[in-house]
Amino acid sequence: MVIEPKIRGFICLTAHPAGCEQNVINQINYIKSKKAIDGGPAKVLVIGASTGFGLASRITSAFGSDAATVGVYFEKPPAPGKPGSAGWYNTAAFEKQAHDAGLYAKSINGDAFSDEIKEKTIALIKKELGQVDLVIYSLASPRRTNPKTGVAHNSVIKPIGEVFTNKTVDFHTGVVSEISINPATEEEIANTVEVMGGEDWAMWIDAMKEANVLANGVVTVAYSYIGPALTEKVYRKGTIGRAKDHLEATAFEINDSLKAIDGKALISVNKALVTQASSAIPVIPLYISLLYKTMKAEGIHEGCIEQIQRLFEQRLYNGSTIPTDDKGRIRIDDWEMRPDVQAKVDELWKIADTESLKSIGDLAGYHGDFMNLFGFEVPGVDYTADVNEVVEVSGLVS
Repeated sequence: MVIEPKIRGFICLTAHPAGCEQNVINQINYIKSKKAIDGGPAKVLVIGASTGFGLASRITSAFGSDAATVGVYFEKPPAPGKPGSAGWYNTAAFEKQAHDAGLYAKSINGDAFSDEIKEKTIALIKKELGQVDLVIYSLASPRRTNPKTGVAHNSVIKPIGEVFTNKTVDFHTGVVSEISINPATEEEIANTVEVMGGEDWAMWIDAMKEANVLANGVVTVAYSYIGPALTEKVYRKGTIGRAKDHLEATAFEINDSLKAIDGKALISVNKALVTQASSAIPVIPLYISLLYKTMKAEGIHEGCIEQIQRLFEQRLYNGSTIPTDDKGRIRIDDWEMRPDVQAKVDELWKIADTESLKSIGDLAGYHGDFMNLFGFEVPGVDYTADVNEVVEVSGLVS
């Protein structure tokens, strides 16, 4: 079938298998163009492995360190006449390339928050890998059912304490407008922490430790974001930020629990990038558009794969002590948060409107990255051609 993008707000309802495959190949080729990661991981579990930073982590582990990888994700498989989700096609492409390269790669598709998927994943590791030495936690979900209580929680993107008003942009049309968001209730704050905080990460590590599938010296990393003053009221000082605070506090608790096996839990504060999650946050698309323009002009722009490759090579596996800030976090957002970069973005923000954004921002770059997430507008792909929408994930564990 010929697959076209069907966009609804910040979501694309269709995905293109050939475009997703080319996207994955491009990321693999980038990792292959770099030197091998000296002392890198050998056996890796990526929880949230099918898109964004999680996918980049799996690609970097496999093709930068020849690691065996297990990926956990929750994606929609295709059916005749109905394309699957982008994450499904990404995983299919990754596993094909990994298997062709002689690398171990298997996947489990299901709700990573559930006990069932944890048990299934642990059983697979125990049977086929024994133990893992790196666990990446990269889940982004709007909803979580707590497996212990059975209660479903929904997250919200809201400020705390007061109405937030600022500029935002419709990245499909380029129209800059003002948006106001009412503050969250205490219940909404608590629910967002339940979904996006650190409880599930700790549950994964506790279950894996109990099952003895964590290698001595294991490293586990969860991804976070801080961002600038421009976005903090709706992000870092809002409901999401409260959840990130909980996630980061959880790292210290996990660290304590891993001392017996000389393991460590780390938070990596990453750069602002176009993801399905970030596209849903008011103000962020406009900020990213201005940030992209500034960082590209400075020659320091990174996408997911460049960011994660630098994280692995220069931070996690640098042959020395892992550098962290005063709160114990890895700061791979260092280029984004450079004072000169932020000063330029602040300057551009003041004059950003529908007309000026065409020249002072990189809305085309934002829109292109958004479309690429779903396999569209990828250079070299013929979107007029028939493609087989029914693609199998070769390492999927049933």
